[in-house]
Amino acid sequence: MKKLLILLIILILQACSTTKNPNDQWIGQSKKNLIKIWGPPIRTLQNSDQGEILLYAEQVYTNAATSEGPRMAGSNYWNYTYIYTRKDGKIYFYKTDKQQQPPQTIAVK
Repeated sequence: MKKLLILLIILILQACSTTKNPNDQWIGQSKKNLIKIWGPPIRTLQNSDQGEILLYAEQVYTNAATSEGPRMAGSNYWNYTYIYTRKDGKIYFYKTDKQQQPPQTIAVK
């Protein structure tokens, strides 16, 4: 009975601690498969000798609809997703970021 209780507690703790990010599924997958699903990146950056960084960006407008109509010019910020690939084309890391600057000005840090 005691073993069963300990096992039950472990299972509950594991269930509560698994807050997986949906992008975790791409780790270990090929760059080719990602592009097939997400489409081509907005930019591809060279990551020194390690491989490439695929840059996906979404322009976000606040107050997109006002009483004067939809807002057409001037973004408030960009949501970025950086997908890091090795030379063999496998994804090994990703990160997300929010910035004011457009994708053309992004450089590898």
